[in-house]
Amino acid sequence: MATPVADALAAPVPHVVPSPPEIAGNAYLLIDFNSGRVLAEKKSNDRVEPASLTKIMTGYVVINELRNGNMKMDDMVTISKKAWKMPGSKMFIEVGKQVSVRDLIKGMVIQSGNDASVALAEHIAGSEEVFAQLMNKYAKSLGMTNTHYVNATGLPHPEHYTTAHDLAILTKALIQNFPDEYKWYSEKKFTFNGITQYNRNKLLWQDETVDGLKTGHTESAGFCLVSSAKRDEMRLVSVVLGTSSANTRIQETQKLLNYGFRFFETHKLYNAFQRLKDVTIWEGNRDLVGLGLSNDLYVTIPRGQYKNIKIDTLVEPTIKAPASQGDELGSLQITLGGEEVANRPLVALDTVEEGSFFKKLIDQLKLTFKSLFGNEA
Repeated sequence: MATPVADALAAPVPHVVPSPPEIAGNAYLLIDFNSGRVLAEKKSNDRVEPASLTKIMTGYVVINELRNGNMKMDDMVTISKKAWKMPGSKMFIEVGKQVSVRDLIKGMVIQSGNDASVALAEHIAGSEEVFAQLMNKYAKSLGMTNTHYVNATGLPHPEHYTTAHDLAILTKALIQNFPDEYKWYSEKKFTFNGITQYNRNKLLWQDETVDGLKTGHTESAGFCLVSSAKRDEMRLVSVVLGTSSANTRIQETQKLLNYGFRFFETHKLYNAFQRLKDVTIWEGNRDLVGLGLSNDLYVTIPRGQYKNIKIDTLVEPTIKAPASQGDELGSLQITLGGEEVANRPLVALDTVEEGSFFKKLIDQLKLTFKSLFGNEA
């Protein structure tokens, strides 16, 4: 005979996750890189001054120019007076001298050099102003709808702004599209012109799972940090903005990352275009069409709850040819404890053309009988 204790032990364990830690910043965001799930946030869509986090986009444009063959790492750049005179953080390049693109990139990424950023912008676009137009075009293409750039450095300007959410979009794109170049952001020091400077992202020393990304600071923006870390197969992206000190941005970022890794786990459920289901298609040159997903599907759920997720497929009741590859014919729903975790369209994996006149006629008769007599037809 079952007892109350036995019944209690047999019941599923509820997935209880504590609230995110209090973060001493004006805005922040923590997301899973693969699933995109937001694990913690505050004012992540409020416009803020990005300071040197701007250089993430500067770097993104530079990498695109390299990948497109418009310049090479060994190209030499003549340093302008404007670049040489830039205030703020520097890599200490000299006016009129030539510096390689490789060294300028390291000076921008590792040393956060405003002089290096402007030199690269001028080399690519002729002027920093035109380069900013390129930055805005890339921002638009990535879906960064609350971002606008007027310079390559992040020096304050009323029309130079972004959001924590948009910074996360950019960071995901950088890591996903340029994994080799992303490794630049884990380098801890760089020596140029006899001067060694260290990466301001002290999490690179403090947490070995952190492999990027960028610090920022102005008086008005406060101390900011965008970071990413990977533990096992789970990668998180953290954006912390407007803290009171360089140490605080490190501490608060570490709190967010530890929270995400401690209480959540990410699983890859399906690959893109993996055949998940075959369904009947009427009036076509074939009787079945395969269904799958357009993209890999990852889910981020509370730790220990993977066995409790529920997967349901919902398919259109009557599918008729023609159907093109990629057509949405249903949906895949993932739930946990009655709450939706993910919902993705199920798409046709193949193209099915219309069948012959006789095939269509036969299927129309079958559908008529089916509607009259149900599945017995």
